[in-house]
Amino acid sequence: MDIVVFGAGALGSLVGGALAREHAVTLVGRNPHVARIRDRGLRLSGELDATVRPDAGTDLGTVDADLALVTVKSYDTSAAAAALAAPDVDVDLVCSLQNGLTEEELRAELDDRVLAGTATYGAELVEPGHVRCTGVGRIHVGELDGGASDRAERVAAAFRAAGLDCEADPAMARRRFEKLAVNAGINAVTALARVRNGALAEPPAGDLAERAARETARAARAEGVDLGDDDAVAALRAVVDETAANRSSMSQDVDAGRRTEVDAINGAVLARGDAAGVSVPTNRTLAALVRTWEAERDLRPADSS
Repeated sequence: MDIVVFGAGALGSLVGGALAREHAVTLVGRNPHVARIRDRGLRLSGELDATVRPDAGTDLGTVDADLALVTVKSYDTSAAAAALAAPDVDVDLVCSLQNGLTEEELRAELDDRVLAGTATYGAELVEPGHVRCTGVGRIHVGELDGGASDRAERVAAAFRAAGLDCEADPAMARRRFEKLAVNAGINAVTALARVRNGALAEPPAGDLAERAARETARAARAEGVDLGDDDAVAALRAVVDETAANRSSMSQDVDAGRRTEVDAINGAVLARGDAAGVSVPTNRTLAALVRTWEAERDLRPADSS
C-alpha cells in the first residue's frame, strides 16, 4: 500500500515506521523530527526495533495514496480533514488512530472514505528521529457505523503484513466508546499523578481510573451503544497491563508543557453525559483539574471553558 501518516508524532511515527518495513510510507509532521528522518531515517527502539527510511515532510503537497492515517492531536482534526480534502490530495481511505471520537468530524469533510480505528501501542518520542515502543498493543479498524467490510479487511491485512497486530472489527461503534473509556481512565490520571500507566494496576490510582471508565460506559449506553461497565473496566485493565511502562500521551504533554487532549477525552464524556442526563462526576473532576492546569499556562483557546 501507499500510506500517508498525517501527524507524525510518537504514535504516528511508531505505526508509520512499522508500516514502512513493508509499504511505501510518507510521514507528515514537524521539524526537527521530520528533518532528522529525511537525513538519517527513523529509528524505532524498545519492543519494536528497526531503522527505516520513509518519505517525510512538513505538509501533504500532492498526494496519491491508498490510505491516510490521521494521528494528529484531536484539536487539530478539522485542519487535518481540510488538508486531506484539498484538490491535490487523492486518498482512497482515511483512518483515524486518534484519541477521542474524532471520526464524525473527519467524515463531515471527507464523506464515506473514513474508517474508525483504535491503537493501544505505547509510543514515546525519545528525540527527533527516534521513537521508542513502550508497549505492544493491538490495532482495530472498521466501519464507523459498524458491520464487516472488505476495505477494513484490506487495511487490517496491510498492517499485519508489516508485523502489527491488527484486526478488522465489525463492532467499531462499540469499540470507539471502549477506546474512550480507556483514554478517560488512563490519560488524565497519569498526567495529574505524574506516573506511568502501570501505576493504574493498583489502588488508589486504579480505582480512580476505573470510575472514569465506568462513567464512560454509562454515557455510551445513554447513546444506545452496548458497552457494559465491566467491559469498559476490563479493556482499561488490559491496556494498563500491555502498556505498563508507557507514559500516556497526556502525561507526555503535561511534562512538555503542551496543551492536552482533555477536551476530546474526559471533556467528551462530560459533554455526552450532561446531554443525556448521566452523572459523570469523576470525569468532571479530572477535566476540571487538567483544564485548570492548561488555563494557568495560557494553553487553552480563548473561547473554551
